[in-house]
Amino acid sequence: MPPATTTTVRRPRGEGQWALGYREPLNKNEENKKNDDGLNVRDRIIQIYSKAGFDSIDPADLRGRFRWYGLYTQRKPGIDGGRTGSLPDEELDDRYFMMRVRIDGGQLDGPQLRTVADIATRYARGTADITDRQNIQYHWIRIEDVPAIWEALEAVGLHTTEACGDTPRVMIGCPLAGIAADEVIDATPQLREVHDRYIGSPEFSNLPRKFKSAFSGCTAHCTVHEINDVAFVGVVNEDGEVGYQVFVGGGLSTNPMFARSLGVFVRPEQAHEVWKGVVSVFRDYGYRRLRHRARLKFLVSDWGVERFRQVLQDEYLGYALPDGPEPAAPLPRRDHVGIHPQNDGKYYVGFAPRVGRVNGELLGVVADLAERYGSGRVRTTAEQKMVILDVPAEHTEALADELARHDLQVRPSTFRRQTMACTGIEFCKLAIVETKQRAMDMVDELEKRLPDFEQPVTINVNGCPNACARIQVADIGLKGQLVVDENGDQVEGFQIHLGGALGRTFGKKVRGLKTTSAGLTDYVERVVRAYDAQRAEGETFAEWVGRADEADLK
Repeated sequence: MPPATTTTVRRPRGEGQWALGYREPLNKNEENKKNDDGLNVRDRIIQIYSKAGFDSIDPADLRGRFRWYGLYTQRKPGIDGGRTGSLPDEELDDRYFMMRVRIDGGQLDGPQLRTVADIATRYARGTADITDRQNIQYHWIRIEDVPAIWEALEAVGLHTTEACGDTPRVMIGCPLAGIAADEVIDATPQLREVHDRYIGSPEFSNLPRKFKSAFSGCTAHCTVHEINDVAFVGVVNEDGEVGYQVFVGGGLSTNPMFARSLGVFVRPEQAHEVWKGVVSVFRDYGYRRLRHRARLKFLVSDWGVERFRQVLQDEYLGYALPDGPEPAAPLPRRDHVGIHPQNDGKYYVGFAPRVGRVNGELLGVVADLAERYGSGRVRTTAEQKMVILDVPAEHTEALADELARHDLQVRPSTFRRQTMACTGIEFCKLAIVETKQRAMDMVDELEKRLPDFEQPVTINVNGCPNACARIQVADIGLKGQLVVDENGDQVEGFQIHLGGALGRTFGKKVRGLKTTSAGLTDYVERVVRAYDAQRAEGETFAEWVGRADEADLK
């Protein structure tokens, strides 16, 4: 008889979900987090690295745990986009940092804005950008200056804790929360409660990847709930009670998905429990084996919302949530630009910097104007804009004129108002092309060529495929890449996505439709003119793209 054989049964590796028993790290990132919580790096920055300098920083902290406090090394100058994906981090890293300041809900009072402005001037070579998640982002930060920056921020109630990393990042909220004349609910108390309870807590400092939250009762839906991991959106149920619908699993990057409604009704006092439950599901059941599948959207896609809701209720809340209504449709423009009434008889004045690019001096000017014409309160928006609150009616036009003198437009052109750009190759190690200056130059030129165009066409400019500037949900989404020009040379350019619309459809890619950076403005002018000539009354750009001849899109 042949000898007996034994069969080894291999346990499947699964997706690295903690709740299923997969606690051993399956990649370098997970191993790094298991070795030491990212929150612990703060003490080393203060006690060691800021004193001994850049060369003293442990690489595992430098390219990993520093993110838990909003710090990334920025791109070393002079490295072209063709080498972005091929060079090791050590060669891409500059000795300076990008620092991201959390501004949850986009809310700033006068002393906070002045502090943000002063830090930019003193420590960041004047740099300060408004991000599309309401943060302020600095560049040129030295490790030696980080403790002093933290001390200044924390003295006015701001911080950088979990501004980056595999954590609950900044929670976006309507900049008009509590003052908008038409809001469904002021979500500020719920946003603050979640922030105060959970941000900086080890309970959620090791998530599979980043986690993006939004709380809003805004009728414009300015917090873009469709592309957040979790979003609480103000609704009124059939009994006339005000609360929230909850959306889960939104996100863009290289595999975009829209968030899906759980179909529930959450009372305001339940919001922090439900938020904790959703992020706990992500922590325990989220995929940790492969980084590119470690976002909540993949779990929601695989499970479906019915199972997600059931697990949330049964394993984390301990009670069932009632069914709830869906929010009303958003307004055509979500940015709160212009002069509009508040609920107290005063006005807010929203204005558009150039693709979110401001600086310390300019932020100081905004602080001065906010105090002179309003209460000092200022808001950042999720569209890279700013809003000054509490302005008496008789002062609104004077304020608008003062802002315009500093190139901060209250009544901007469509192109100034609707163009967004990520950081780009100037500072970002992932970028392939220049974005900020390219977008600003494009806006200036389009204003000259199409001075009377007023339709709300969005143009989003991204330096790489990761969609920080939301290219897939823009009317014209521009994804940076290297392209071949008419001379056969490889140059900076963009792949073009057309007809994206938040919550409805992602922009489509027309076969072979790319442009060089040099030809970008000509292309945008051409397609915008075609739309303007062919559009029916009330027809949006996205609707036109859906029916237009391909030749008109090229």
